[in-house]
Amino acid sequence: MLSVMVRPAAQDRIEPFVREAGYGEGVVCLHANASNSSQWRALMELLAPKFRVLAPDSYDAGKSPAWGSASVIRLRDEVALLEPVLARAGAPLTLIGHSYGAAVALIAALENPSSVRALVLYEPTLFSLIDEQQPRPNAAEGIRQVVAACATALDTGDNDRAAEIFIDYWMGERVWARMPEQRKAPIAAAITHVRRWGHALFTESTPLAAFRALKVPVLYLVGKRSTPSALGVARLLTATLPQVEVVEFDQLGHMGPLTDPDVVNRVIEHFLGRQVR
Repeated sequence: MLSVMVRPAAQDRIEPFVREAGYGEGVVCLHANASNSSQWRALMELLAPKFRVLAPDSYDAGKSPAWGSASVIRLRDEVALLEPVLARAGAPLTLIGHSYGAAVALIAALENPSSVRALVLYEPTLFSLIDEQQPRPNAAEGIRQVVAACATALDTGDNDRAAEIFIDYWMGERVWARMPEQRKAPIAAAITHVRRWGHALFTESTPLAAFRALKVPVLYLVGKRSTPSALGVARLLTATLPQVEVVEFDQLGHMGPLTDPDVVNRVIEHFLGRQVR
């Protein structure tokens, strides 16, 4: 059974909106940008018989509170919003993240090493690692240009054009044009935060070497049809994480958890079954 739960926030503490399902060891699922916790519904139903699964909305996503800036945030600010969710999930827990959510999961794991049993990462977008390791121009130029182009469109009031640039970069040419209108509206609204997302991912100060400290099993999922930026991060992290298992999907791109959830979710379920018996 899938339920939605929002606990009253403690005084002066902001808490996210959370979906919850199942009973057992905790699993926390973190969504991608321009998405929300609903992207994990199918995975939550799949895991609920064996796990307690919590999927929070990040700032300005779904029903979670707003962040005070459209242009600046740190990944640690995102982790701070998750603290009550991680506490409710208990320890040890597994963190699952997609794209921006996977980047947040990595920082959360570094900050809570004794609480994390395992990680599942679908293409974390920690572009700061590319800039740290490779002089510009490098594999992050494409997404750097996309963020700048989106910002220019937003400055002219053209949210639809900004969303088109963003979606077509991640999902393929003319995907936005073919998308049903009812799906476009929430994405066009969310894209107003693109500067903020870019700031978090390009200015993150955690060096690549720090991830050698994550001595937990990591399932790193890659869509072989993904972008150079996401694949560039994957090459660095998979060579650094000490206990990493890499699964590549030949026919998927960066948005695999949304376009082909059944394919991705089966791999996640199998991995978790091996970690928690």
